[in-house]
Amino acid sequence: MKRKSIGTRHEMIVQPTFLIGTYNEDGSPDFAPITWVSKTCEKDYDYLIVISMYGTKKTKQNVQRTGQFCMNLATSQMITLVDYFGQISGKKGRKDALPYDFSRAECVEAPTLDQSPWVCECEVAQTVTTGQSDTFFCRIRNVQVDERIDVDTRGIDLTAFDPIIYSGNYHSIGKYLGAIGDFYRKET
Repeated sequence: MKRKSIGTRHEMIVQPTFLIGTYNEDGSPDFAPITWVSKTCEKDYDYLIVISMYGTKKTKQNVQRTGQFCMNLATSQMITLVDYFGQISGKKGRKDALPYDFSRAECVEAPTLDQSPWVCECEVAQTVTTGQSDTFFCRIRNVQVDERIDVDTRGIDLTAFDPIIYSGNYHSIGKYLGAIGDFYRKET
């Protein structure tokens, strides 16, 4: 294989799309699509969610104010809602031109989207600011999953969730390939 240089691009830094749910000061829900999401390990198997938000969006201001939010996994069936939440500013009022149902989270003060099959309730433990981006390191307080989806000790089949993957454009994933250790077994 021979490769060519194409400059500095980020398209292959693919990311799942989450609709971050917060409450505004008046108690109304606010959602924004955020794809700069990852995880890190604090100690042992104590994971922290890592989420970066750029600029001055209302959702970011709400996270800074409350220290709590919900990550609602966006599925391909939610693409219109994702695109809407991404194009309409929460600074201009409630985003309610499209219908959606939400509920109160179980362990944090934040809204969950009823149609999201995977919701992670988070509380900010630390914030690191770089330029106009704030990166929040967050403790997971609760995870809710659609009861129809099998979650076992080996992990999950992401294709069952049909998540939106972002790389500058929206994509979905096609098929489950397997788990670590399914293809190569090292000798012990």
